[in-house]
Amino acid sequence: MSFKLLILGNNSAIPAHNRNPTAQLIMLEGEHMLIDCGEGTQLQLARFSQRPQKISSIFISHLHGDHYFGLIALISSLHLYGRKKALHVFAPPLLERIIVLQLEASGTELSFPLHIHNLVSDSLQVILEKPGFTVYSFPLNHGISCYGFLIREKPKPRRIIREKLPENISIPQILQLKEGKDVLDVAGNILCGAEDYTLPPRKSMSYAYCSDTRYDESLIPYVEGVDLLYHEATFGDEHSARASLTHHSTAAQAARIAAKAGVGRLLLGHYSTRYKDPGPLEGEARSIFPASDLSYEGQIIVLEA
Repeated sequence: MSFKLLILGNNSAIPAHNRNPTAQLIMLEGEHMLIDCGEGTQLQLARFSQRPQKISSIFISHLHGDHYFGLIALISSLHLYGRKKALHVFAPPLLERIIVLQLEASGTELSFPLHIHNLVSDSLQVILEKPGFTVYSFPLNHGISCYGFLIREKPKPRRIIREKLPENISIPQILQLKEGKDVLDVAGNILCGAEDYTLPPRKSMSYAYCSDTRYDESLIPYVEGVDLLYHEATFGDEHSARASLTHHSTAAQAARIAAKAGVGRLLLGHYSTRYKDPGPLEGEARSIFPASDLSYEGQIIVLEA
């Protein structure tokens, strides 16, 4: 299955210039996972024909409103839809109190189990383990508790060359070949060599998400070598002092992180409302790291080798 990223929102602070606050949908191995949930996220899901009932996990980077004000609305809607499947939310600890208070105030008893997992580590930490991939959190530099997220596919099986397979080969033997193991007879002789009947596995892809953060080279080890890095680019370099004061980054600083980390591609977002057209931010980043692109709402990025 493909590794897909859908941009639902890419503006900072408030909705402006037909841009919505931060939210992204990850589709991987049959899982739908939401990263951040700014105001209006459920409307954006509908706009881009995505079913919120499919979401199994939500990752909230920090508790500034443009990253989570859409969460209680989404949870409430899932309840009204009659959801039964559990929902897992990963967020800084105060979020649990906020959600519980909102539900208590409205007298709402959810139709589904809601599990809120507190993010508390100051280093790289596994927060979700699935058969085909792993999700990690890591700390960012934003003045309040704030986390980035790293999603890595696990090693993939070798690819069977079906037209070469003997007619009498069994399913267990095919699975052996996919694991890179030779198929042997009872005497230990090779019947089917893995190298002869399979191709190397497809590359395992990786995605790192750095929401709000100052320029901070300490995050480089967490994102080093990823295929796609999303890094906030709230300001142009002419506002670098403002960026530092507010614990944000410029497009040029995002590009420097991408270059130093040796990533495959950089995706910019979290644009300040001062930029009706964020195009100059892309130019600024590309002057340092050519494989830089703006994110835009409705954009679907497929990560594949």
